[in-house]
Amino acid sequence: MSEPTPGPDQTRKPRVAVVFGGRSSEHAISCVTAGSVLQAIDRDKYDVVPVGIATDGRWVLESGDPDRLRIEGPGRLPSVDGERAAIALARDSDSTDLVVTEASQPPRTLGEVDVVFPLLHGPWGEDGTIQGMFEMAGVRYVGAGVLASAVSMDKAYMKIVLQAAGLPVMASVTVTAREWAADPAGCRERAGTVGYPLFVKPARGGSSIGISKAHDASELDAAVEDALREDPKVLVELSAEGAREVECGVLQALDGTPETSLPAELRVGGDHEFYDFEAKYLPDQQTEIDIPADLPPGLAAELRDLAARAFEAVGCEGLARVDFFVMPDGALVVNEINTMPGFTPTSMYPQMWAASGVDYPALVDRLIQLALARDTGLR
Repeated sequence: MSEPTPGPDQTRKPRVAVVFGGRSSEHAISCVTAGSVLQAIDRDKYDVVPVGIATDGRWVLESGDPDRLRIEGPGRLPSVDGERAAIALARDSDSTDLVVTEASQPPRTLGEVDVVFPLLHGPWGEDGTIQGMFEMAGVRYVGAGVLASAVSMDKAYMKIVLQAAGLPVMASVTVTAREWAADPAGCRERAGTVGYPLFVKPARGGSSIGISKAHDASELDAAVEDALREDPKVLVELSAEGAREVECGVLQALDGTPETSLPAELRVGGDHEFYDFEAKYLPDQQTEIDIPADLPPGLAAELRDLAARAFEAVGCEGLARVDFFVMPDGALVVNEINTMPGFTPTSMYPQMWAASGVDYPALVDRLIQLALARDTGLR
């Protein structure tokens, strides 16, 4: 076990770097999440440095204006302004702090950062990659570590870990781009063993981008091709027909114990057959949410227990949202675990915690405090 490293300098307010944007297809949703967090952080308690990652991977000093980071309608999604001043991040040799420097002439040091709040969704941010960078630098950050982030991002491996922990999951097979190109007939045969209808998903995607429902074999090829455009690894999963979709938030207490929120049920309306990108994020999509979900007390308690078990099975830290199917016979099945769920005030995770007595600013503060308190290095 590595020795704990000193905490932040207590003679000044802790400085938080809010990192958002990124290279994944969920770039815009990360920006929306960041706008909400930037608005909620208590500026009397914390100094804030907004750091954007452009779609080409360039790190820039962002404005931090929450109004600029909003979805204003279809085709009007926010993004990181890649033309802003580039920044460099370096470890302070005398502490565990990260020093942010603007690459201007001459370079301008923006100060030390005590903790990073990475609000990145999808690959190159939610999958353990940026967490690994912070671990290498010995920098404190909000949320799950490298392994938990990577396992939870990859839905195929997530199922393996959850099954090993005795948690129920839907039947599925994986298909890679190489397998699809070399033996499409064999891939179709394997998919058929799962049964129809089924969902075809990018294995390491989120926000329902690239997901299709194949009602029968005639729709499989198009669904696989669509998912492969997002990820060279695809999950083909049995559809939970007739099931209710119920979610539960998990949040660590300051002593590390996972606490669970009241569960929430969502019902997709309008023309949406499932909870796709538009139903999740665009206004006026007729999606209804019940918090708490209308479940028998015993079933609700079982669901919350399974959410905490899933959180610990992948070795999660900080926060997670665990999504379930409540099958027609009342059985519970874990759909997935999300280590950086949507974090706008209207997202499910903050809403569930608000209904459970933890409002949005308190939720943000708890996550920062958890990150400031934990050790760097092996935990």
